[in-house]
Amino acid sequence: MTPPSDSSHGSTPSLLIYGLGRSGRAVARFLARDGLSANWHDASPSAEDLTLVDSLGFARGNLHTPYRTVIAAPGVPIDHPDLQALRQRGAEVIGEVELAFRSRRTPIIGVTGTAGKGGTSSLITQLLCALGFDAQLGGNFDPPLLDVIGAEVAVAELSSFQLERVDRFRPEIAVITNLGVDHLDRHGSVGAYHEAKKNITRAQDVHDTLIVPQGLTLTSRAQVRYFSAHTVSLSGGKQVLAPAELPEGHHPANAAAAVLAVEAFLKRRGLPVPVADLKGALLAAQPVAGRFETVARLGGLRFIDDSIATRTLAVQAALERAPAPVVWLVGGRDKGADLRALEEVVARKVQHIVAFGEDGPKFAAHFGKPTTTVRAQNGTEVMREAVQAATQVIEGGEGSVLLAPIGTSFDLYTDYKVRGKAFAEAARDWTRNVVPQGLHAQQNGQTVEEQR
Repeated sequence: MTPPSDSSHGSTPSLLIYGLGRSGRAVARFLARDGLSANWHDASPSAEDLTLVDSLGFARGNLHTPYRTVIAAPGVPIDHPDLQALRQRGAEVIGEVELAFRSRRTPIIGVTGTAGKGGTSSLITQLLCALGFDAQLGGNFDPPLLDVIGAEVAVAELSSFQLERVDRFRPEIAVITNLGVDHLDRHGSVGAYHEAKKNITRAQDVHDTLIVPQGLTLTSRAQVRYFSAHTVSLSGGKQVLAPAELPEGHHPANAAAAVLAVEAFLKRRGLPVPVADLKGALLAAQPVAGRFETVARLGGLRFIDDSIATRTLAVQAALERAPAPVVWLVGGRDKGADLRALEEVVARKVQHIVAFGEDGPKFAAHFGKPTTTVRAQNGTEVMREAVQAATQVIEGGEGSVLLAPIGTSFDLYTDYKVRGKAFAEAARDWTRNVVPQGLHAQQNGQTVEEQR
């Protein structure tokens, strides 16, 4: 596993970084640390991008040059005309994940899936650290994988965009949390999206382990282990803890998959699996911020931030877990969500929808529930108005105001974290300003019915 060599000897480098940003900057830093030079291309480089490549002495590349290896950022479609032209000139197109695998012998635990890959990756990392390993998390999750590939073990959260540009990438343990519908705007079909996800196990062999949910059938040379949300157990069936014991913010399916991944990692090294230590680590594990996180409470009313829930499976899981009745905040930019899969749980649990952003009204109209539409265009004000609208319709002072938006954040926010932060601040401000007075509370001069 060696990195692409640079045999340019003062001529044009044989490596091209296509697309800077978060991933491309990580590639540039990594190559420079290994004493390699590269050209770069980005249609709209930021000031941060330019400062970095200038400091490393990397020059802007000519796309008509016959490069040997192109390291393409995940934000660039794999069938982009520039990448196709570079391939025709003899270039191999890979991504940051493939580069990391070829360059270091660090054991990699790779995690992908339509929903739950972040929570599962985080749990695996925390469990390994609790058992004394230098485990570091990277990939689609900050930081980039190349920034943590020198650890004792790297846990990589992997998107379909990253996995569509791997070739020999072979994690010793691969986890597929689930396969649903997502990114149809990018992959074009559910089948193409699923095939990209399945690349995580393409190069695995009989010495490796693949962990998948019960009921998912796919072809792999790896040893397959199955998990279920109904039990958090080792592969032999020994229970680590009951799903109901998990702290708030952790999904039982994520915990079940994480336990199997850690077990496989230990067994591969001939180490015992300490069940009591695993249970203690799970009970102490911290959930990922902004993923089904209760950010404010008022009596029996919970404000739940799941801003990253833009996939149907993730939204469905959030709606199932949120205490009813649910006032559901939906909005953002549509990326091809399958709304039909949500109809049953919405009919059963959602009392009212608050729609915001570019495609919120379209999402809400599909379900036929009573809806309030927020018209503000400033991200902070959108969430203030959304929380205000939600609290005016919640019944009985019990239930949930749930941000599980379906759409991406890029219509109003720079990312899902900023959107979630705006919601959390709005919810906390509202609860601080409300002073319960029997059945009513005053907020900004208006009466809010609590109906306890």
